[in-house]
Amino acid sequence: MAAPSSLIALKKPIFLSFSPHNIFNTKPKTLILTTQLKTCSLVYSSSCTSINSSTTQPLVLNNKQEEKEEAEAEVEEEVSLGSIWREVQGCNNWEGLLDPMNNHLRSEIIRYGEFAQACYDSFDFDPHSKYCGSCKYHPSDLFSNLDLNLHKGYTITRYLYATSNINLPNFFQRSKLSSIWSQHANWMGYIAVATDEEEVARLGRRDIVIAWRGTVTYLEWIYDLKDILCSANFGDDPSVKIELGFHDLYTKKEDSCKFSSFSAREQVLSEVKRLVEYYGQAGHEISITVTGHSLGAALALVSAYDIAELNLNHIPENNTKVPVTVFSFSGPRVGNLRFKERCEELDVKVLRVINVHDKVPSVPGIFANEKFQFQKYIEEATSFPWSYAHVGTELALDHKKSPFLKPTKDLGCAHNLEALLHLVDGYHGEEEGEEKKFCLVTKRDIALVNKSCDFLKSDYHVPPCWRQDENKGMVKTGDGRWVLPDRPRLEPHRPEDITHHLQKVLGTSNGEPKLLH
Repeated sequence: MAAPSSLIALKKPIFLSFSPHNIFNTKPKTLILTTQLKTCSLVYSSSCTSINSSTTQPLVLNNKQEEKEEAEAEVEEEVSLGSIWREVQGCNNWEGLLDPMNNHLRSEIIRYGEFAQACYDSFDFDPHSKYCGSCKYHPSDLFSNLDLNLHKGYTITRYLYATSNINLPNFFQRSKLSSIWSQHANWMGYIAVATDEEEVARLGRRDIVIAWRGTVTYLEWIYDLKDILCSANFGDDPSVKIELGFHDLYTKKEDSCKFSSFSAREQVLSEVKRLVEYYGQAGHEISITVTGHSLGAALALVSAYDIAELNLNHIPENNTKVPVTVFSFSGPRVGNLRFKERCEELDVKVLRVINVHDKVPSVPGIFANEKFQFQKYIEEATSFPWSYAHVGTELALDHKKSPFLKPTKDLGCAHNLEALLHLVDGYHGEEEGEEKKFCLVTKRDIALVNKSCDFLKSDYHVPPCWRQDENKGMVKTGDGRWVLPDRPRLEPHRPEDITHHLQKVLGTSNGEPKLLH
């Protein structure tokens, strides 16, 4: 798209004040930056934005690549997401959609990343709070409290909890107070379903989302992993194995706790069974999408495999299979090579989005992994106990390609989810073995990168770790006192509801569901 002649005639760039909170609320065509003035100029249109802050001269990025990308974007906009949703969900393993990056896929990756980010933003990790380890918000207003307009078409149907009585001390958050909401449980995420009919029409199906919380303590939880494989025991093949810590987190429960008297596994399976049965009988097209970051990505893969292994994605009324897709962000390896093969046999689609400088995706399995030529032999012939394999398609991004981010040795920055979503926004694929110029496409605010880390260059004047509750949740009463108000009561699971659907999934034994203990 050519610039108006009145703009072409300008002899000097017009500089506007820069604010990271408003610069991407428009769709700029050309961005001119000088690091001496630390200001920028915009000419508005529908293409992407790129900045080169390494030069002190105004740089106009209006080249052939940008014009080509704009033309491709216009063609993509003519094809609705609803008409290609199966491809975007990975039915062809994202062939032809990653390089160059399809804009529908880009938006969906970011959207599902925000579902996972919502678990961080709504989690109470303040050890001085009696609600530490819980969700700050009621399910009915979680998305609105986080100002997630993209997700208002979804309704949260269940919160997920896990018992903290397992050996992952750097993952679980505990209050230092004696009177707290729960002695044994931590909030782990949620299940939501698309209920707004306009959103269902846009998506092309009824989407069920399972979002898992990752870690608020950056990388410390990695040291808790025992790197020990155990049989998953979700199906009939004992050679399918997953890491013991992930297995315990997913399957353990605490009978004395009303929030974790059912394991995370039982909570997920019963709710997925209920939703698929309800919408399947009504004749809806359905998808199951599981997402998570860091340790949450591991749980996303484990639960997706479990759902497919137990055939919960089958709709008997029309004998169809509901697609099961995992959007994994910065996830570690989860299971052995046989686990990987079984996921592929069950047609579980996995898109793993990673930062190449992040250490988490390289563990466990340092000695034997999917890159090792003889992995299958050592697993089958020697029963090597430390053999792991990644599952699915990898989208590897490099934070050094973003001109917005500063060099850092902080491993937490390379692992940060908001930074990873920023990289997705600017990625356009490779050309002749080199990544194409980083160029932001959506309206996503770069200030989000610094929400919980210090990664943006100082030029943008965004403070590090800026997201926090106003006054740490304290409010002023009518008589002038400051107090921490009670939150709406968290409703525990209804045992009869979970048990009813678990019986449908796994049968019964002496009136109890046949599940791992």
